Parts: sequence; C-alpha cells; structure tokens
Amino acid sequence: MKELIKELVEAYGPSGHEDRIREIIKAKIEDKVDELRTDSLGNLIALKKGKDSSKRVMLAAHMDEIGLIATHIDDDGFIRFSNVGGLSPYMLLGARVLFNGETIGVIDKEGKLDDISKLKHEKLYADIGATNKEEAAAKVKVGDTASYYRQMDDLGDKLVSKAMDDRIGCVVLLETLNRLESIPTYDTYFVFTVQEEVGLRGAKTSSFGINPDLGIAVDVTLTGDMPEARRMEVGLGKGPAIKIKDSSVLVHPQVKNLMIDIAEENNIPYQLEVLVSGGTDAGAIHLTREGIPSGALSIPCRYVHSPSEMVDINDVDNSIKLLTQLLESSYTGLFE
Repeated sequence: MKELIKELVEAYGPSGHEDRIREIIKAKIEDKVDELRTDSLGNLIALKKGKDSSKRVMLAAHMDEIGLIATHIDDDGFIRFSNVGGLSPYMLLGARVLFNGETIGVIDKEGKLDDISKLKHEKLYADIGATNKEEAAAKVKVGDTASYYRQMDDLGDKLVSKAMDDRIGCVVLLETLNRLESIPTYDTYFVFTVQEEVGLRGAKTSSFGINPDLGIAVDVTLTGDMPEARRMEVGLGKGPAIKIKDSSVLVHPQVKNLMIDIAEENNIPYQLEVLVSGGTDAGAIHLTREGIPSGALSIPCRYVHSPSEMVDINDVDNSIKLLTQLLESSYTGLFE
C-alpha cells in the first residue's frame, strides 16, 4: 500500500488538471468494476454492482491538490502567480514547485519584509532559471499551474508528502475496492472527484448524476496532537475520524451512527471529529437534489495544505477496514 500511496501523492494534479491522477487510478480499477466512465467535468466514476440494486451508495475522494497559477511573466523571466485552493503564502517561501508537472521553480519574495503577517501572494514570485521573458514563456505560460515539488518520505508508521489531501482518500477507496470479499450489499459508486479544493465542484456534478441514497466522503482532517495545536480530539494513530460536523455539513445522525456501529462491531478503532473550519465533498453531496443522507470518514493528517502532510498508515488501514465492512453489511434501516 505504501507504494500505491507514493505513486499517487508524487503525481502532478492541481485542481482542474487531474488527468494524470485519473489515468493512474483508472488503470488500477478498470478490471475490478462493472462500469467505468469519466463525466464531463472530469470525475472518474466506477460502479460496483451490489446484491440489491434498489439503492445507490456513493463514496467520494477528490483527486486534486492545492496549487498555483501563473498570472504574469516579467521582463526578467520571473513568474507571478495566484493560488489555486487554500495555499498559504507562508508555506511557499523557499519552496520548490513544479509547473505543468515538468518545470521546476523556486519561490521567493520581493525585497525585505519586516512583518511576515503582511506577506501576500502578490509579493511572491517563482524563479524557473530563465534570464528573460521569452525564455520563461517558452516553458511556462500565463494560466499554467504548479504544485509543490516533493517526494514521499517513509518514517515507519508515519508517511510525509505533499497531496496526502486527498490522494490518501483515493488510496482508501482503491484499497476498499481491492479488499471486498463479497459483492456489496447495494450498488456502490466509487467516485474520484475533481476540483474539490476550489469549491467541491466535482462532487456537486457527480452526485447530481448518480443521485445516491447514501453519500460518504473520504478526506483528511486536522489534528490536535502537536505542541500548542488548536484544541481538537483527533490525533494520529488513534483510528479514522467519523465526522460529526464541519463548516460544510452537519452529518446525518443515522450515517454517523451507522459508521460508529460498524467500527464497534468489528473492533476497529475510531475517533469522533468536529472540524471548526474546512469541509469535504460531503458538503456538496448532502445538498444534491432533494437532499442525500451523507457523512464523512476522515484520515487524521498533520500539517494540512503544507508540502509535508503527515498521516499514519494504521489510520489508513483502519479506514479501509471500516468502509469494507460497511459495504458488505446490511443497513436497510437507514433507508426507511
């Protein structure tokens, strides 16, 4: 599983440019599902038919990562940019980024800055080693995007990389599909969504098309287990977090209780998550059409939206166990 994680997190794929991620995932699942298609927005939708086709379950994990977009190239070949998603300017000083998955750039700031709190994206630039505008424009054009340029490091149980948000959720969906020992109870859609980081856009369109009876997003969540961290119950290595609330959704009580029951019945460690700010694809799914009972299973992650996001492999494994057991269980009471 670590090799799968490494392959996905190191691949290039800012919001709107998820093509490479989609092709990697598609190649791994096309012989394991009953239907596979890419919709107009770029979501990859895989159907695993269940014993009972009267109900539809949707599992969603987003393929995109935060990034940059080039807005201007000056006469000396330095590239100005804006953010794509929630990328803080403080995380970028001295960072290396990759434009279009191939051109490396180094980020620095203009002049002297006495107050770091005043640092803005418009005060930063990317240096791709060009000596003039023409040389730079031959490699990077206005509108081209970039992501962090980092490899995954294996620290034992802890793994560190860019784009754990939310390639680790994609891994959970892939491995859940691999580990199913029987046909799911209900038709199950494994959806790898696009453009989550810029407004849950892929989840909006895919859930409208699927019209599921139950939706579960799989994404990362913040933790409260670092020095002087925000007070929060979630920590690494204590199991997947079953969401109660974030800024985009109040989880349907029956969905939350279903996941708790599955975890307890199968001795799977879990945590309860109340996220003060931030959201997941569940925020879009639950507002689809006339409303979809929705929830979220979260992988605890330190340093979210940094180039060094950290997860615990045991939390990933237990997330897969919980989802696998859920799909193989009968939970008709949820649909009454």
